[in-house]
Amino acid sequence: MIYYEHLFKSNEKFISLFKSAASQVIDSGWYVLGNEVKTFEKSFATYCNSKHCIGLASGLDALVLSLKALSLPPASHILVPSNTYIATILSIINAGHIPILVEPDIRTYNIDPANIEKHITPHTKAIMIVHLYGLCCDMDKIMAIANKYKLPVIEDCAQAHGATYKSKMAGTFGIFGAYSFYPTKNLGCLGDGGAIVTNDENYAQYIQKLRNYGSNAKYYNQYIGINSRLDEIQAAFLNIKLKYLDEINTHKRKLANIYHHNLKPSFITPVVNDETYHVYHIFNIRTERRDDLKIYLQNKGIMTEIHYPVPPHLQVGYQQYFQDSKYPISEEIHNTTLSLPISFGHTEADIDYVVHTINTY
Repeated sequence: MIYYEHLFKSNEKFISLFKSAASQVIDSGWYVLGNEVKTFEKSFATYCNSKHCIGLASGLDALVLSLKALSLPPASHILVPSNTYIATILSIINAGHIPILVEPDIRTYNIDPANIEKHITPHTKAIMIVHLYGLCCDMDKIMAIANKYKLPVIEDCAQAHGATYKSKMAGTFGIFGAYSFYPTKNLGCLGDGGAIVTNDENYAQYIQKLRNYGSNAKYYNQYIGINSRLDEIQAAFLNIKLKYLDEINTHKRKLANIYHHNLKPSFITPVVNDETYHVYHIFNIRTERRDDLKIYLQNKGIMTEIHYPVPPHLQVGYQQYFQDSKYPISEEIHNTTLSLPISFGHTEADIDYVVHTINTY
């Protein structure tokens, strides 16, 4: 059986280190916002070529607090890609704003800069882009539009740890880069975790307070905040894995090359270009017979996933925002995409078998 993701196998190299790190945290007696979090914040900021990193409880909180830190007028319109994971949409709603969906580029699956300007109105106050699947967006065009209309840009980097656009790290183009460290991510811990990177010191200090009940001094609350702190043990795990992130990304890119060079051309594979360093959090293909192929592979012992089966505007819980809306490009992607195994725990032989099986479909 080739699992889509086997988290123990993906982390097997680090397990003994994790156990030692967890014991050290337990023995330290300091479990919230201690030295492990401080170390990770400094190290991840350096890795991202950013001045500041604020560790948080989840990637969703990273997006929500990014919006809250901007102190936008209530019910501001926030532009966001129509095919993103629901957390991106949810962050806008939870921050008290209104998501305005923008169709993606059918080739890259990222927000299409050509579609952005038509959605900008006096109510538009920010753009939240998503580096989907591990491929950076076309940041030159996006930032040109954002600067033209003086709109802050928040980058959802939940799938883009180590990804670059023209050698510049994801998360460092806009005012905030929001990261998730969910276990399946290229840089994943063993639970929930997230972070914001920013070059703005004032925003960094503000978010540090927002994550901790609006306080930086115990029992003195300067702002209305929340409880969203990166766990000390999870930070210890991340401090270990961050040292191997480039190795993890290199391995996934090696597996992606096997797919790129050997899959039949009848399957649509991820776009490749010289301007981006794709880290392949997800390797998706597209085919009109997606559901049938998924069953075929399962019967051959290969597990796959669909990212994502239902687009945001068709989700039952969000109809008050998107009722009767039509996003044909997003729907085409969601109806035809299939994610293939590509984890740190997979071998080249695993992927060779996947390719052979797909090509015999």
